[in-house]
Amino acid sequence: MQETTPLVLEVFKQERALKMSIFEQREAAYTLRHYSVSTVSFDEVKRLCQEMAIALNKSSNKAAALPDQVRNITKTGQILWDYLLTRKVKERLKATHASDLIISVDEELITIPWELLHDGSNFLCLNFNIGRIVHTKEESSRPQYRSLPGVLKMLILANPTNDLHSAYLEGVQIKNQFDRKRESVHIDFKSTSIDKLYVKKNLCDYDVVHFAGHCEYEPQNSKDSGWVLSDARLSVQDILGMGSAASLPPLIFSNSCYSARSDPEGIETNFQESNYNLASAFLFAGVRHYIGAIRRIEDKASLDFSKEFYAQLINGASVGESLRLARLKLVREYGIDSIHWAGYLLYGDPNFVLFKGKQKSVKNKAAEKSLFLRKRIFLVPAATLALALIIWLFLFLPTLNPATYARFRQLNKYFYSGNNALTISLAGEILKKEPSFLAVYPLLGDTYQRSGDRDSALRYYFDYARLSEKKADTKNLAEAYLKIGWVYHLEKDYAKAFDFYSRAIALAQKGMDKLHEATGLRKLAVWYIDKKDYVRALELLTKSSEIDRERTYLAGYRYNLACDYFDMGLVFTNKEDFQTAKGFYQKSRILFEKLKARNELSDCYFNLGEVYLYEKEFQKALDYYQAGLKIDQAQGNKMNLGGDYNMIGELYAEMDNSAHAEEYFKLAVSIAEDINNRSELAAGYRNLGLLYKKRGLKNKAREYLRQAQEIYYTSDPETYQEVKKELFDLTPAS
Repeated sequence: MQETTPLVLEVFKQERALKMSIFEQREAAYTLRHYSVSTVSFDEVKRLCQEMAIALNKSSNKAAALPDQVRNITKTGQILWDYLLTRKVKERLKATHASDLIISVDEELITIPWELLHDGSNFLCLNFNIGRIVHTKEESSRPQYRSLPGVLKMLILANPTNDLHSAYLEGVQIKNQFDRKRESVHIDFKSTSIDKLYVKKNLCDYDVVHFAGHCEYEPQNSKDSGWVLSDARLSVQDILGMGSAASLPPLIFSNSCYSARSDPEGIETNFQESNYNLASAFLFAGVRHYIGAIRRIEDKASLDFSKEFYAQLINGASVGESLRLARLKLVREYGIDSIHWAGYLLYGDPNFVLFKGKQKSVKNKAAEKSLFLRKRIFLVPAATLALALIIWLFLFLPTLNPATYARFRQLNKYFYSGNNALTISLAGEILKKEPSFLAVYPLLGDTYQRSGDRDSALRYYFDYARLSEKKADTKNLAEAYLKIGWVYHLEKDYAKAFDFYSRAIALAQKGMDKLHEATGLRKLAVWYIDKKDYVRALELLTKSSEIDRERTYLAGYRYNLACDYFDMGLVFTNKEDFQTAKGFYQKSRILFEKLKARNELSDCYFNLGEVYLYEKEFQKALDYYQAGLKIDQAQGNKMNLGGDYNMIGELYAEMDNSAHAEEYFKLAVSIAEDINNRSELAAGYRNLGLLYKKRGLKNKAREYLRQAQEIYYTSDPETYQEVKKELFDLTPAS
């Protein structure tokens, strides 16, 4: 695991200001440390925090909050970002490469929603692995922090009151997650009949405690607040009395609503005189890392969050990273609007790794496996080895001619440089001599596809499928089906596309081919995006990305993960959640750039540009469009160019630059006619018709809209009706 240096944001309360420093944790011992001061009104801060609390508490148990609530949370987070933090701190947070952020604050500032500060692009808790450290004036005995044993002990307390079936299921599923880690962690699971005496007697015996049940808050006397057990509450008063004779667990996850809140009405104006809440009680008693819920979470979302948190923790992620990845899981599953992801806080060092050193990386395992195989090979008699090599060459290599492989390498260079003519010519020469050279077929099909010759692309993809089936090569057959499905998908032949995607997924799952299974799930997700079923699309993309994230040490899976992020961006664009969409597009852009996947990078640029167009940031949109266009022109990607020109024309039309809009719409029509790309041809005709309609050139508008209508009549009935109305709105020519 790569070591990271956490960033520390240290904030102290002064009479009318906040004094703050931001530095790397390793700099904490430096003799001098710079600080900056932000002048604030604490009455204003309190009002803003109350607004945030109200917006969070208004969110219902449904899968998504109301859009105005989400906007309110975002805007309040942006105001708090601008109001609380100094320029130096904001610049450092935006420029840092650190992934861990420790927020070290005075106890008077503990109810400020630091995790929900919004920098204009994202919330802090989605950008960083965040943990809180609290400065307190309250005297307490020094906590007894214990070192972790070789085998950890975990206690799961689920549904103590026997009235929360979902809490019981949560506990069971978490227990099942740890079954494969029996050599590293021992699990005790207890449900119902959990009394206060049992918890007080046994809590200190464990390294991790997960509580899933009720938590009740008493605003008049918060020391009576606590976990609801079968006979009584384990109150703040009870917790504060623990930990003196034996050390408490290093990690407690209290997955119960309001378990981390100090005051449901807002910030205490004099925290030193207030009573302790549940979170601070555990911290004072000696718990090093405490995760609590600050609002009611829907049962399924709560379960999904917990499962993802522990899945990441088991795999060696830090507590803070596990928490952030669990937040992102909820964002993917339920959308940014759901607010479920915002319901948790971590007190403690986010860089803490519970399962440190207990796992080897997959790369190392693969290296050990290959080393073992090399050792075994040397034990095989030379004659047997030679015979096995001959059989392998005969069965699996398409040719024994070294010159052909040299020509294939040259073929790849032509393809990736965008030279379609030379790619098609050389591919034909190779297949003429070596018709069983399987790898040439998809490359040739891809070349025809981007050249706009879909009939030829389909022909070679089907050849690829037939040859793969003949060789009983299920991996290549799955890939062929995916490519065929994509051609039909682009032609809006959704039934055939679904059929070939399903065939590919079934083949991949049967053959344990995770790469093509993930690709198939992603393609099917795009199918559902076209059908406007965004929930199903996100479900499939989540499954695909889970497969890909586990194997990112392989380039194919890194490419797939970049595509997953891209398609998630597409989902959120269609849902008009542009901030989330931009976040996913930027993630995919970074991966595509590293992989030098130029065609995909062009798509990424155009989709980012489209988001900026929706947000009326026209220059940013144009910059991204031009970057994508440059790639497609260099690659000779005619299939993309028609769409490129239409999108740039639409941007100029939005900017009221009619002349440039007309120029690009005509370019789109020209290239679409050249390659018979009917969908972009119809779009170009329609765009020109609407442009002329806006100019008052009704005859020309009618001419182009009718041409668009003819194409949409057979390919897109919904758009056909829209164009029909646009034509009807034109009065007869005088």
